[in-house]
Amino acid sequence: MTDNQGWNNGFSNPSNQNRDTQSAPHEYQASHMPNWGYGAPIPPPGKPRRSGRKALKVIAAGLAVVVLGFGSGYLGSVAASSSRSGGLLEAPAQPPVLNTSTASENTDGSESLVQKVAGATANSVVEITTEGVVTDAFYRQSIQSGAGSGVIISADGYIVTNHHVVADSSKITVTLRDGSQYTAALIGTDSKTDVAVIKVDAENLQPAVLGDSSTLQVGEPAIVIGNPLGQLGGTVTNGIISALDRQITVDGQSMTLLQTNAAINPGNSGGALFNERGELVGIVNSKTGGTSGGTTIEGLGFAIPINIAKPVIEDLITFGYVQGRISLGITTLDINDAITAMLYGLNSTGVYIAQVESGSNAEKAGLRSGDRILSLNGSTIESSSQITAILDGCSIGDQVTILISRGGRQGQATLVLEEYKGQGLSI
Repeated sequence: MTDNQGWNNGFSNPSNQNRDTQSAPHEYQASHMPNWGYGAPIPPPGKPRRSGRKALKVIAAGLAVVVLGFGSGYLGSVAASSSRSGGLLEAPAQPPVLNTSTASENTDGSESLVQKVAGATANSVVEITTEGVVTDAFYRQSIQSGAGSGVIISADGYIVTNHHVVADSSKITVTLRDGSQYTAALIGTDSKTDVAVIKVDAENLQPAVLGDSSTLQVGEPAIVIGNPLGQLGGTVTNGIISALDRQITVDGQSMTLLQTNAAINPGNSGGALFNERGELVGIVNSKTGGTSGGTTIEGLGFAIPINIAKPVIEDLITFGYVQGRISLGITTLDINDAITAMLYGLNSTGVYIAQVESGSNAEKAGLRSGDRILSLNGSTIESSSQITAILDGCSIGDQVTILISRGGRQGQATLVLEEYKGQGLSI
C-alpha cells in the first residue's frame, strides 16, 4: 500500500504509521464475489450480522432468548403506499364485545373466554412465508425459506410482523385464514424494536383492534395466535400475563417486553398476543428455552407491547422508516472464532465493516468494506452490540470517532451521525 492509498476522503493517516499487531482484513476484488452493491465488501460465507437478526443470545439471567422466525435473504427498500381506508391504526367503530367474566368455560356450557377471543380475532392473524438468497463459504448461492406470523392492522392490507421474520427476504407471501395467498411488499422494518410492516393488495380484511398495553395486569388472561413451526397457522394457545416491562436483550438489542406463559414456538414470531377483550396488546417476538443449571426452561415467552409498537408502525407506514433513528452509515460483521475468520479470508476475530452506505458520512470519511473497527469514541469494540449501545447515548448531529485497522495499519475517522432515512444501511 502506498502512503496515501485508501486513506483519503477525510480518513486520517496517523503519524508513525502505527501497526495493528492483531492483523487486518485482506483487500478483495469485487469480480470474485457476489455483488452487494457497495464496492468490494468482505465475501460472505453467510451474511453480515446485524442487531435484531435471528440468533441465539444470552440474557443477564443466563437464559437463552431465541427469536422465533425462520429464514432470511435480501430485500431492498419498497416505497410505502400512503393510501389506506380510515385513519392510521384506527380501531373499528364496533370492536368485538366479549364476555370477560371468567377465564374458564362458563358453568352453563356456553363458549369459554378463549373460544370467544379466538372466534373474534382469528381472521386478523396471518401466516407469513419468506424466501431469500444465501451464499455459502464457497460463494454458492441458494434459496432459503422461512416462516412466521403477522397481524392485520388495516382493512386494506397493512400487516405488522417482526423485523427478523421479513428482513433480507426477496419474496414475502401472506396466507389468510381462509387460505387466500398474496405476495406482500415490504413497507419498512425497524431492527431496534423488531417491528416490521408489510402490505398486501387486498380489501375488506379484518384488522385487529389495538388495545392499551399500559393497562395490563400481571395474572390476567393472555391468548396467543400464530403459525408455530411455520406449518400450523391459526394455532391458539392461552395463559396469563406473567410479567410487565421485562428488560430483555435479544440479538444485542435491549428491549422492554411483556412476558407470558402461553405456549410459543418458532414460527410464532410476529403473531398476536390478545387480552381477554380480544384486543391486540403485544406482538410475539421471542421465547426462552433450553436449560439453565440443569433445569429445563418452559413457559417463558415474550412480546413487544403494542404501545411501543404502535408509533413505530405509524412511522413505517408514513415514512418507510422510524424518525429520529441514528445512522452510522455502515453494516457490521462480527467474526467470533478463527474458523469463521478463515472462511472470510481474515487473520483475526473482531468487528468488521461489511458494507458502507453510498453517499453517507461514513463513506465521505473514508470508511471501507473490510475495515476492522477497533474502537468507537475511545471505547474498545469487540461486538456490534457495543456499537449499538454507544449510539443509543448519541443524537443526530453528534460527532463520533472511529479507530479502524486496514492492511495492518491503524487510522482514525471522525464523522457526523445522520438520521436514518430508510435507505441503504445503518447500525
